Amino acid sequence: MTTVAETTLRKKHWSAEKKKSLVAYVYIAPFYLLFLIFGLFPLVSGFYISFFRWDGLSPMRFLGLENYFNLIRDPLFGKALVNTLFIGIAAHIPILGGGMVLAYVLNSKMVRFKNVFKTIFFMPMVTSAVAITIVFQTLFGYNFGFINYFVKLAGSVPVNWLQGDGSLIKFAVIVMFSWKWIGWNMVIYLAGMQGISEDIYEAATIDGAGHVKIFFRITLPLLKPIILFTLIQSSIGMFNLFTEPFILLGGRDYTGGINSGGLSLMMYLLGKAPQGGTAYGYASACAYIITILIIIISVIMNQLMAEKDQKSREAAV
Repeated sequence: MTTVAETTLRKKHWSAEKKKSLVAYVYIAPFYLLFLIFGLFPLVSGFYISFFRWDGLSPMRFLGLENYFNLIRDPLFGKALVNTLFIGIAAHIPILGGGMVLAYVLNSKMVRFKNVFKTIFFMPMVTSAVAITIVFQTLFGYNFGFINYFVKLAGSVPVNWLQGDGSLIKFAVIVMFSWKWIGWNMVIYLAGMQGISEDIYEAATIDGAGHVKIFFRITLPLLKPIILFTLIQSSIGMFNLFTEPFILLGGRDYTGGINSGGLSLMMYLLGKAPQGGTAYGYASACAYIITILIIIISVIMNQLMAEKDQKSREAAV
């Protein structure tokens, strides 16, 4: 049987442990409070609003799935989706491929002053949007653009990149988008490469493997998890494309220029609410369609990577 003293001692010990737990919960409480207020609440309320017609002031009118059906039927939404996919896929070839090559070169022993090159390639990520606008509007200007200067020197007619029929706006956005993000992916790949043991590279070099063989047989397979991460991150960035086309076209409206040539999904969304209009229910439905597309693409990429790994293991056996 337990004595009174033992019972009292246990109660004191339990009380002390409870106080320690409370202190721990107090320290982590701010994160959960901020997440509930600024994370979970907007997600839930946005989903709820997507089933209503609401301009932000007048009473909400329940529509069910009508916002989603109207969105899918809207040809402008289809145009924004095609533009976003085209710009994203075309831009991410140099962004991911170029970032990988730059990281491999900087990780090798053939380059000196590596920190200087890292800074140069990463600088677009921290450059002011105003400065970027001036540079690329100068590059793609019609009358006094830097690119058209060389076009004239070659004896050709100047190209109206940002206006005309709107078909060339996507090309300008692709160049600007690639220039900005290639350094970001380079840093991620470089960090992954620096985690690969130098002994593996030395062993491959002793066996007579060149840079190309080392890159495709050693570096790429070992970087698969990081490549998957950058692919998913890039897909999210693709659907969030807004800043580049918006500022390149002057930051005046959300139509994407002439014939909506530079219209992205995010520009389409913000054109409905809150920047270009007050259709908050419709804009919320658009946001959730974009979220579903991102989830689908992420799942497909995970599945493809898993199947590729499984085939590699089977081939090795």
